[in-house]
Amino acid sequence: MALQHWYDISTVYAVAGLIVGILVGLTGTGGGSLMTPVLLFFGVPPLHAIGTDLLYNAITKVVGTLVHGFKGTIDWPVVARLAAGSVPAAVATLLLLAFFQGYQIAIAQVINFTLGAAVLVTAVSVMFRPWILSHFARRGVQLDAPVSPLLPVALGAILAVVVTLSSVGAGAIGVTALLLLYPAMPMGRLIGTDIAHAVPLACIASIGYGLQGNIDWPLLVSLLTGSLPGIVIGSLISPRIPDAVIRPLLAGILLVIGAWLVGVRRLVVHT
Repeated sequence: MALQHWYDISTVYAVAGLIVGILVGLTGTGGGSLMTPVLLFFGVPPLHAIGTDLLYNAITKVVGTLVHGFKGTIDWPVVARLAAGSVPAAVATLLLLAFFQGYQIAIAQVINFTLGAAVLVTAVSVMFRPWILSHFARRGVQLDAPVSPLLPVALGAILAVVVTLSSVGAGAIGVTALLLLYPAMPMGRLIGTDIAHAVPLACIASIGYGLQGNIDWPLLVSLLTGSLPGIVIGSLISPRIPDAVIRPLLAGILLVIGAWLVGVRRLVVHT
């Protein structure tokens, strides 16, 4: 009976992984933004959901890094500066989580709110990314100036705190922030750089969650079983679907998820 029970749950998670994978393949973003809320919806404890999703993201983004590496669309010096801020910040955040491990309810509330806020920011960045691109493209000559090495280090630290607490942020938020720092960098190179930086960040964060027993290994296998072919399917059909359709679709989904997580739904109900 227990085997059948776990088989049913694994099937549900594999289907969820397939759906999220297709959306990621279509849009190029939304892995952490969508997967962690989906796991919370299915009743997975917040720490387990985030820990499992972090390792899931690390594995999938290793593949993305290899692809971008072969294509030469990664700025490795920028990756190193981002990692210089994100690695110590991720370790510090993990140590704080371990120190306050006895306050599971409070931690869960902080994680849920952080996740909701990060998803809302991601939705806005996804929706207005073309405007940001065109805006800085028009001013590219004026803004094409050397960037202080401290800025990507600070950006890496901020991303590390958000990602470690919520598993969200290393996608659309990271790309948008890099766009503000390096407006003259081609979009493909921005995405490749962001994906490459996400690998060590997600690995370190997932190791920290794993040491605390917050990774569900059968769940991880189920998610990868569905999401890897889903990413392939989404990537194959994405050229046939206009960006004007895909972008509002993803942004709308993220807005609903983010509003639900930060408690807007409950606020509306009580008012």
